[in-house]
Amino acid sequence: MAPTPLGEYLRARRAQVSPGDAGLPAGSRRRVAGLRREEVALLAGMSADYYVRLEQGRERNPSVQVLDALADVLRLDHDARDHLLRLAGAVPRRRRSGSRERVDPQLRMLLDAWAGQPAIVLGRAYDVLAANALGGALLDLLPAGVNLLERVFCDPAARSFYADWDAAARDATAGFRLRHGEAPDDPRVRAVLDDVRERSPEFARLWARHDARGKAAGTKRLVHPAVGELDLRMETFDVRSAPGQELVVYHAEPGSDTARNLALLGTLAADATREWLSRS
Repeated sequence: MAPTPLGEYLRARRAQVSPGDAGLPAGSRRRVAGLRREEVALLAGMSADYYVRLEQGRERNPSVQVLDALADVLRLDHDARDHLLRLAGAVPRRRRSGSRERVDPQLRMLLDAWAGQPAIVLGRAYDVLAANALGGALLDLLPAGVNLLERVFCDPAARSFYADWDAAARDATAGFRLRHGEAPDDPRVRAVLDDVRERSPEFARLWARHDARGKAAGTKRLVHPAVGELDLRMETFDVRSAPGQELVVYHAEPGSDTARNLALLGTLAADATREWLSRS
């Protein structure tokens, strides 16, 4: 029987938990870097045969209690635990949607009201669905249909735009894995996954790790070609009216060099818009 997504996930995650992490002696004759199947089973309080059936796809209906025990053994955080539950069918997935995503007009008005803060709306497949003027200038969103996963892995300029590209790549992959787990049959999600996996060996390697986590509040260091370094705080909010969409807002410490560079970027963007309008 072919492995299920749940089985693939369990196998990938146990490979990334060392015996020491689980409180077990490492030993000198181990053939695997992570935990053995029987070790996971022992720590989770189940038979080795039952756990093997889970990995092989012969057991498809584990209880929430079993999944919680596995999440503890595999050291899964909140997002990764939810991903595990979703793969096992314990949490409903979003319905498949072939419709084009749209941004609520009220949300667009909110974006524009934050004139001094870059803000964007991401769709279920990391497509940028909307941005305010400063958000568009920050991420260079002049071309239509920009996808942030494609931007990170397939645009050579991303290597210099993200001061820590490796971290940006890991975060983008883990975030997309979470989206994929929510709606694996969504045509747009599948199309982006297939395209980027084919074009980027680095993405394919990171995808095989099965890391799954959402965007978290934190600092992003970007190097914008027009204004230089920007240390921005990033906040992410789920869009309640459109499941799968996220509002991402960036802001700078008041009075900082980043705040001044961000203001300069806003001026440059406004000047470029006025010049474009005068020619049209």
